[in-house]
Amino acid sequence: MIRSIGITIFIFFISTIICHAQQKYTLSGSITEENSNETLIGVTVVVPELNTGITTNEYGFYSITLPEGKYNIIVSYLGFEDISRIIDLNQNTKLDFKLNEEVEQLEEVVVTENVEKMDIRKPQMSVNTLSVATIKKIPVILGEADIIKSILLLPGVTNAGEGASGFNVRGGAADQNLILLDEATIFNSSHLFGFFSVFNPDAIKDIKLYKGGIPARYGGRLSSVLDIFQKEGNSRELKINGGIGAVASRLLVEGPIKKDKAAFLVGGRASYAHLFLPLFDVDNTAYFYDLNTKLNFKINPNNNIFLSGYFGRDVFGISDSFVNTYGNAVGNLRWNHLFSDKLFSNLSLIYSDYYYGLKLDFVGFNWNSGIRNFNIKYDLKHYVNDKFQVNYGINNIYYQFNPGKIEPSNKDSGILEEQLNQKYANEFAAYIDVEHRLSDKLSMGYGLRFSYFNRLGQDELNVYENNNPVRFDPFLLIYQEAAPIGVSNPGRKGSLATFNNFEPRVSLAYTFNEKSSIKGSYTRLAQYLHLLSNTSSPTPLDVWTPSGPFVKPQLLDQYALGYFRNMKQGDYSIETEVFYKDIQNRIDYIDGANLIANNAIEQVILNGEARAYGFELLFRKNEGKLQGWLAYTLSKSEQRTPGRSNLESGINFGNWYNTPYDKPHDISLFLSYDLNKKWSFSGNFAYQTGQPTNYPIGQFEFQGLTIPYYGLRNKERLPDYHRVDISATLTPRKNLNKKIKGEWVFSIYNLYNKRNAASINFRRNQDTGVNEAVRTSIFGIVPAVTYNFKF
Repeated sequence: MIRSIGITIFIFFISTIICHAQQKYTLSGSITEENSNETLIGVTVVVPELNTGITTNEYGFYSITLPEGKYNIIVSYLGFEDISRIIDLNQNTKLDFKLNEEVEQLEEVVVTENVEKMDIRKPQMSVNTLSVATIKKIPVILGEADIIKSILLLPGVTNAGEGASGFNVRGGAADQNLILLDEATIFNSSHLFGFFSVFNPDAIKDIKLYKGGIPARYGGRLSSVLDIFQKEGNSRELKINGGIGAVASRLLVEGPIKKDKAAFLVGGRASYAHLFLPLFDVDNTAYFYDLNTKLNFKINPNNNIFLSGYFGRDVFGISDSFVNTYGNAVGNLRWNHLFSDKLFSNLSLIYSDYYYGLKLDFVGFNWNSGIRNFNIKYDLKHYVNDKFQVNYGINNIYYQFNPGKIEPSNKDSGILEEQLNQKYANEFAAYIDVEHRLSDKLSMGYGLRFSYFNRLGQDELNVYENNNPVRFDPFLLIYQEAAPIGVSNPGRKGSLATFNNFEPRVSLAYTFNEKSSIKGSYTRLAQYLHLLSNTSSPTPLDVWTPSGPFVKPQLLDQYALGYFRNMKQGDYSIETEVFYKDIQNRIDYIDGANLIANNAIEQVILNGEARAYGFELLFRKNEGKLQGWLAYTLSKSEQRTPGRSNLESGINFGNWYNTPYDKPHDISLFLSYDLNKKWSFSGNFAYQTGQPTNYPIGQFEFQGLTIPYYGLRNKERLPDYHRVDISATLTPRKNLNKKIKGEWVFSIYNLYNKRNAASINFRRNQDTGVNEAVRTSIFGIVPAVTYNFKF
């Protein structure tokens, strides 16, 4: 069926190309910011006479083909002055625009165009965009603006609680999110085990979160794509900005290498709260640092080169006996080339590395693990005409997985060096994606992605009876690790398993009028990498493993339907969506599975299935002094692993059970109010159903010990989670006449000091001998002050 869908899309694509073979004239160019020469993403270029338009791509390029004639071209973007220009289009024309920041003449803040507004006509759905300005307004823990914490206020996005890393989208696991920074994969998006994200907001230009209807150019994950682009650097003048906070500070420097031709950007952050611990006679450490860099060079109007990178590390230590170090390192060399006024291309060479290390002096060894990949991708966008654009390309990723290496930390440790079997894989993909406006009311997006995954050979591979690494005990009704009957040595040159999948994508938008539309989408995705984690949220110690002889790739089919409406000329908007997700081959673990330093991980893994469905509502106020949104999600997320035959009971007796990220009710409210040029205020409220967990349902005595026993998986829940955060920003009036501008941000996290439960553990009270439940909370009320500056 999937192949027939792919053939149908291909035939439709070819026939449409033929129908649009006769071209008129093309207007194209790039749009940048006047003061910095920074390219702008998502700028709207509108032709009112034809009721059509286009937006700039990730590199600020636009192209639109129109019939010959005289037109009024309107260019608009959030926070910038609109440009209106009359052109007489009688030949192919290149026209670049430079936008100036909007100058506020009155006390009231007036924004004429908002990048966060939805596009009624576009078939793209299940996408949320946040501006960096909005992210910096959202109150967060310890006053540090945070991208990941901000997207948690959007519908369909939750986390596993305070101090937990990762995020969950539409009932999916954290490892099902593809996180990209300048096209490079980020495998761990958290600092300090989830307290901060790795993204410095000062260095970020654009953020998009795809929850469904994911374009065919993306692949490899099932739940979402978080696509983040860094700034390119100011090629006009030297600029410096930063901030000093309670626990961390940051600094960003950007400027020209050659004016209007080349620029650089360097940004750094570091925390320093650990420096004060010795004052309290605490010999521990907990800090992070990261570095963002970017260089860009404009060779000529048709060629641009970009070199970007990120490096970050977290260090957590208890005296000198235990030191944990982990972090990401990524780099990307890109070449933008304009073949013609209708064909734009981007070639990228990408490196990504995630490292995790432990120094355990008290047991005498060091532990190192990680994952790295090398990616080459080539993307092209063909602007056939104003109603038809085509994206197509290929990419190839080579993976190297290091599950772990143990090394003695000193000569007297007594520990023997051991390397767990390293794993290797290669993933190739080719795609085609079409944006097609069929009529004034009907628009369509359709595409096809083909992915091919090759699990390459390794030094050693266990061999099992009947090729089954997990056995079922029919008497105890439990799954157990099967003993290997031998070891094969396939070697690096061999291939252990191959998988290929066709992944069609279709989305439709029917516009009732200028104010409302209905949209629907179908998305199929394949995921070949799996994060081995049986905790409620990812930890740095979790490792990634590729699909192979015993672990199948995960496959998703997602259906979504939504109604969208703008009200009062876009001052207000409402988005509603229902979705259903069906996932095959979702990995599950046998009871008592040990995932750490396990050289035969296939012995504790079973392939199951998962499903998630729900309703999302997003109501926004987009204009005026008071802005914000209300988000509500009603959803269900379940998984099950039935028996492989009638003789097996399966996990949880083969019944559906709640995933650790099932949150039936999720409510978020964010509001910001600009009182005047001096003071602005913001606040948010978050509520979500307690996370599923297991409590003991009984106990028994054994040799004088009281042993608790548990019921079905994830049958109980932690108490519901809720909190309120507020912040106030003071911008001194003297800023208006000074080169150095500053602002003070005062924030309070968890205003009413709610002690939300991160976990509930059970123990015997030493005084009474009675078993009791103990709640563990991460944060109560947390005030913070941050000073931001720029010059």
